[in-house]
Amino acid sequence: MSDPGRHAALFDGLPRDTGALAETVQGLLIHQHVAPAYGVTLSRDQQAQSHVRDVEKILGDIVTRDGRPLSAARATNERQVGVCRHFTLLHVAMLRTQGIPARARCGFGAYFEKGKYLDHWVTEYWNEGKKCWVLFDSQIDNRQRELFRIGFDTADVPRDQFVVAGDAWSLCRCGRTDPSAFGILDMHGLWFIAGNLVRDVAALNNREMLPWDVWGAMRRQDSELDLAFFDRLAIVSLEPDAHVDELSALYCDERVSVPGTVFNAELNCLQEL
Repeated sequence: MSDPGRHAALFDGLPRDTGALAETVQGLLIHQHVAPAYGVTLSRDQQAQSHVRDVEKILGDIVTRDGRPLSAARATNERQVGVCRHFTLLHVAMLRTQGIPARARCGFGAYFEKGKYLDHWVTEYWNEGKKCWVLFDSQIDNRQRELFRIGFDTADVPRDQFVVAGDAWSLCRCGRTDPSAFGILDMHGLWFIAGNLVRDVAALNNREMLPWDVWGAMRRQDSELDLAFFDRLAIVSLEPDAHVDELSALYCDERVSVPGTVFNAELNCLQEL
């Protein structure tokens, strides 16, 4: 999903700084559900752009509308439409092209609504200076920082502010946090966390799917979950570098691996990849 393919040359000349690359992403994309905060009303065709999965097509769509270098910020009403996952994926793609290890993480943000952990994606990249993995929310620009009243550095998101899916699962399973606090819109609970856990493990295996893609072990009822299986997924995804072989092995399990066809829950239809 993160391979720029035939558009790889568009990344030539981009800055190497992680923050500057995030600003580049912000100048190219607009979040489907935050667009009104920028005074933008999206057409149906624009909203459909949020279903684009791979970076190659995202880049193709961007330069088809405006052939300038990616470093040139587009007008807000002319940006490619996506959601948090698209900001993350494009940021990850740019970082990887620069030789910086990076991966997309699926989980929950605690900084959008008080007392809630909302469905969200961020970048996790290797900070060579600190010798550790750092969470970076490339979606949050100055407008959103003000809108959501975010007081921390979104270039180094605290782990209690973005909770990766495996951590969310473990916190709820041990009774420290209420599963009903995790989700989006009218969808909350352990089953929702489990779905994001599958998406996170897939992303750790370089299959960064849409937030509403459904396959494998994902369910709509807590009672239908294989708790022991998800307990193991949580342990492995929380420390992916310590479980590289098992992470790959789990992805070979049909309950986790992305099949050739997935169910797009937002469009209520099956889609071939």
